[in-house]
Amino acid sequence: VQLQASGGGLMQAGGSMRLSCVASDRSFSSYAVAWFRQAPGKEREFVAAGSLFGGRTFYADSVKGRFTLSRDNNKNTGYLQMNSLKPEDTAVYFCAIGAPISDRFSRDASAYDYWGQGTQVTVSS
Repeated sequence: VQLQASGGGLMQAGGSMRLSCVASDRSFSSYAVAWFRQAPGKEREFVAAGSLFGGRTFYADSVKGRFTLSRDNNKNTGYLQMNSLKPEDTAVYFCAIGAPISDRFSRDASAYDYWGQGTQVTVSS
């Protein structure tokens, strides 16, 4: 499965942006969707993920209440709606899909099998 992430760009603090992640085939619907990000000089970190067990979503504390994960299986697409953006949200954002064996692993990058190429999000103060 190939993933294509898009929607990044330059935004002022307080603004909103929606990232999209389009998968190449219909198997997308059987996978959990997650987003990770990597800021310059930092390690990749978890942002958000959906659960395969009961439809819950998980967020990093730093984005909780500002970011919303969603998906449209008819379009083989996952989304990350980002509101109230902050300069510290600046990073390359990666989408990923996979089948974590339990929600316990939803925040682990190693639980995801397929990754997009990343899209740059820059938030100016």
